[in-house]
Amino acid sequence: MVKRGVHEFGHTFVGIENGYMGLVEPDLTRPLTEEDTRGILPKGGTILGTSNKANPFEYAFKKEDGTWGVKDVSDEVLRRAEELKLDGLVAIGGDGTLTIGHQLSEKGLRVVGCPKTIDNDLSGTDQTFGFDTARGICTEAIDRLHSTAEAHDRVMVVEIMGRHAGFLTLDSGIAGGADVILIPEIPYRIEPIVEKIRRRGRRKRSFSIIAIAEGAYPVGGTLAVAEQAEDIPGRGVVRLGGAGKVCADLLARHIEAEIRVTVLGHLQRGGTPSAADRVLATLYGCKVLDLVRDGEWDHMVALRQGKIVTVPLSESRKERRVNPNGEEVRFAKSMGISFGD
Repeated sequence: MVKRGVHEFGHTFVGIENGYMGLVEPDLTRPLTEEDTRGILPKGGTILGTSNKANPFEYAFKKEDGTWGVKDVSDEVLRRAEELKLDGLVAIGGDGTLTIGHQLSEKGLRVVGCPKTIDNDLSGTDQTFGFDTARGICTEAIDRLHSTAEAHDRVMVVEIMGRHAGFLTLDSGIAGGADVILIPEIPYRIEPIVEKIRRRGRRKRSFSIIAIAEGAYPVGGTLAVAEQAEDIPGRGVVRLGGAGKVCADLLARHIEAEIRVTVLGHLQRGGTPSAADRVLATLYGCKVLDLVRDGEWDHMVALRQGKIVTVPLSESRKERRVNPNGEEVRFAKSMGISFGD
């Protein structure tokens, strides 16, 4: 984006550090030049930093009594953008980032969006960049766990990120040859999973791999919340964790095999970006500048049916989830993969 903006349009760019926090707190902006962006293609993460607790409409602050509260500082964001003489803001992120961008746009700030999240859960686009890299890392992890599972006759439960959407678990589970895939969209029963493991045993397959999303839960159960989790000011959500252990504990009541749980956690978010993600991010970055040129504010770039297009930024507010009756799930079931339903 910066390279095309400089060379073709003569734009200058301001880097906003730590997400929207950089438009609230002082000294968190800096010039973003072509030199700053050299060599970043093979790097994961972000050179500007990020924050998932900096919603300007519910901004966290500490009260005099030491407790946390929230306040609306969106007007301050607009004033800060005016002080920086910004012609527009490019918001890069997932549903939270883009939803806030849409809200700021409704208040008069000129915003365009670029979808990035490993969960791939934005309804406005077929794919976000970051997803393909994380999918590859999760698949490799499942591949590696096959070795120890088979050698020691174990049931390996692999917990993968995905609060409400199971795309990452579904794709990496299929690619990694998981025997059971558990996703938030399909609450599971333990009986079909037990039967799947026993059937494998009768076929002299004494190990099994279960890929489970962090947001998966049993029928009649609830999301597994990390013990140390607290409500995070400005977000109103808690950190998930433990879905794999919940599943393992339920299984342990029915099978004698040794069960081990592996939580991939933030390993999924790191590493070198895949070629597909590098290309998609580059195309998105270039397309964003077309939106700026054409004054197509309050829109975001998207991939639909293999083409880079633009859609209203409000689309990012509609959460995209795995279709339990879709072809990918149906084909996976047809190959004998259990979803616990």
